[in-house]
Formats: sequence, structure tokens, C-alpha cells
Amino acid sequence: MSRLDEGALPRDRPRMTSVDRARLTTLLERERASYADRHPCSAEAYAAADHLFGRVPMTWMNMWSGGFPLYLDRARGNRVVDVDGREYVDFAMGDTGAMAGHSPTATVEAVTRRMRDLGGVTAMLPTPDAEWVGAELSRRFGLPLWSFALTATDANRWAIRLARLVTGRSKVLSFAYSYHGSVDETFAVPGPGGEAVPRPGLVGPPVPPHLTTRVADFNDLDAVEEQLAHGDVGAVLTEPALTNIGIVLPEPGFLEGLRRLATTYGALLIIDETHTFSAGPGGATRLWELEPDILVIGKSIGGGIPSGAYGLTREVAAAVGSHEDADLVDVGGVGGTLAGNALSVTAMRATLEHVLTDAAFERMAELATSFAAGVQETIDRTGLRWSVSRLGARAEYRFTSPAPTSGTASAAAADEELDEYLHLFMANRGVLITPFHNMALMCPDTSPDDVDLHTELFRVAVEDLST
Repeated sequence: MSRLDEGALPRDRPRMTSVDRARLTTLLERERASYADRHPCSAEAYAAADHLFGRVPMTWMNMWSGGFPLYLDRARGNRVVDVDGREYVDFAMGDTGAMAGHSPTATVEAVTRRMRDLGGVTAMLPTPDAEWVGAELSRRFGLPLWSFALTATDANRWAIRLARLVTGRSKVLSFAYSYHGSVDETFAVPGPGGEAVPRPGLVGPPVPPHLTTRVADFNDLDAVEEQLAHGDVGAVLTEPALTNIGIVLPEPGFLEGLRRLATTYGALLIIDETHTFSAGPGGATRLWELEPDILVIGKSIGGGIPSGAYGLTREVAAAVGSHEDADLVDVGGVGGTLAGNALSVTAMRATLEHVLTDAAFERMAELATSFAAGVQETIDRTGLRWSVSRLGARAEYRFTSPAPTSGTASAAAADEELDEYLHLFMANRGVLITPFHNMALMCPDTSPDDVDLHTELFRVAVEDLST
């Protein structure tokens, strides 16, 4: 039986403008049952995980559909094999962490040499590779000075500390439903009167968000200026496009206006490229000629080895250096023992030099263009009011049209049942998409045939809803 045999339908189905919810319920039951039948070993491993909080190594792994996650046996390139021996075309790619592909050869060889032949994984001593990585990040993103972390979360936290030091202001302006790792200041949405309130579901905020945060909706410059006018914002922290609530692209002039407003009101602009690195070899910063004061990146630059970095303009670095009482080398809160370790720096150099190259990004973007076009063709043919957006090597579909222009609007368009149905339909036929949303990411190993497979599966899954 081929991956397309279940639920395959002819192409001449009548157009539909909305989903039949009763039909969706029936299909969900079918896909859940199929998922359970296909993955007994994963189900058994999950049931036996009595010593793990939430039965998983990290609680977000319970976002995978089907009642239990697939358990990994091995992965290479854009292929994943689970403990039941089933192989998948992977478009999730570790939610960007594996954008270079799983275990890219150049990275594996470099870190193996570092560990096996040279040793000194974490000696708290610099290596020459660090300067190479700093220079390469400067070439790609334009900022001249760099420091390393293990995650973008850490890099964001340290960048915020530096911004507070430079400006003498305590608050951060963030955007509703943006994503910057587990940075406390960013889990806020606008409440009554625009005051920051906790994002729904927020776990244990250390203080009420309005004490640390001002918040606006993405693409709303008037709201941004209203918040900045209070005069207490030290940093504006944003992704160039929202990515973890579905892709929300900036409207023309928004990012330029954000730069202008930050300067006018004396705040630093921090651009987080951790997910938007998919836009190209220099992320959206290079593609759209952005001018951040600080830039943060993580996840993918180490080819799977924990890595992160933040870059500074010379002006920010000089302002930081003018504070002689700031302890940048010990207990000042801008470093960690493992940050910049020899292994992660080695991985960053190998990945940037040999894997996530300019040429690789060009090919990945072409594949994402084809992916988005295939999704759009099905949307157009069926008449559903859905949309698809693309950012370089990344594409994502949403159950609303036109595509949302703010995180708040994108969150309102969420449909958990449709998410689960499409995720399970794909997984049951050998394709993985990101569990948190409907994101697909191309890596250097993705092929046109992989994209075509998703296109056909998406067609069948959507048309099946109208049976």
C-alpha cells in the first residue's frame, strides 16, 4: 500500500468554503487509530516513562499529536526513523534547530575531531575558531562584535541586560505572541488599556508582566509609539517576522518605522533572527537591510550542537564599556560556564562554513517556494479560506485568509482539531511537520520529490474533508 492509498480521492471534488466539522471528527478518529496501530513501540516507551515529568524529556514534546510522541531511533539529513522502524521525510527539522539537516557531515567530522582527537570540549579557554565564527557572523549580519551563548534564550537575556545597562531603563517592549525562548519579559499580550498582561497559559511569571514589559501587536506602529512614549523602555525586542504563532510577515514600512521609533525614544533595537535565519544566509537583517543595535541568533548555527550568539554595534559596545562598575567577566549576569565552549564554536564554524552556505540557502528557498505553491494550489482548487506564507526556506499554512498580520490575529485563527488531523495524516504517511504549528522547513538535504510528496498528501488530506 502506498502512502497515498488511504483516503485518496479524485481531483474533481466540488469547491468548499468551510470544513465539515462532523467529517473532521470522523477523520480524526481514523487517523488517531492508525497512528496507534503503526507505533506500538513508541506508545510502549511513552507508557513506561514513569520518571519523566510529563513522561517526556521536555514537556513541550507532548505537543506531538496522537496522544504520545514518536520516539527517535536515528536521523540523517532530512530523514527520521522512529523506534518502530518507520522512516519519515522531516519538514519539522527540530523547529529550526536542525535546519542544517540531521548530523550534517561537515559538522559531525569537525566535532568528532574536536572531541576524539583534540579534546578540551569545555576548558574555559578560547579557540581560534571563535574569531572565524565572529567574522563570518559579521559578514552575514553586519554587526562587528560577537559573543557566544548556548541558546538564543541565553543570548536574549544577556542582550536585554546590556540594553538596560546602556539606556538606564528597565522595561522591554515585545510583541504579542512573539517567540524568544523562555525570556520572561516576552510572554505578554496587550490587556485593557494596552497594559501588558500574561499570555494565556503562562507558567509562574516571576512578577506581573507590566512591571518589566510593554507590549504591542506586530505591525501596529501607533501602538508601538504609544508604549515607547512612556519613556521607560530600554529595548525593543522583536523577530523580523513572527514565526512561532504561524508566519506573520511585516507589512511595508513596519520594520523601518520600528527602527525610527526606537531611535527617537532612546531604546535599543534587538533583532532575534533565531527562526528568521530561514530568510537567507544573513537572515531577514541582510535580506531587508535592517539596522539592529543588537542581534541574537541560536539553534541552527551549530548544526544541532547547542549554540547561540549575540552581536553588537561598536556604539553599543562602547557604551557598555563606559560603565566601569559593570562586571562583564564574572558575576554580572552575561555569561555561563559552558558558553563559547570549544565544541559549540567548532560546530558553528563547520556549519556556517560548509553546510548553511549562501548556495544552500538559495536552493532551500526555491524548494520552499515550490512547497508554498503546492499548498496554495490545493487551497485555490478547494475554495477553502486558508492561506500560506513563506519566509526564505520556511513555509506555513494557516486556517484563515488573508494571512494574519499580527500575533493576536494569528492566535485567534488557531484550530487544534485541524492541526491534529493534518499532523497525523502526514505522520501516518511518512511526513513530519512541526508539532507546534503547520511550519515546514527545507534543509540542504530536502529534495523536490520530498516537496512533491507533501503537496500530494496535503491535497488528499484536504479533499478528504469534503467526502
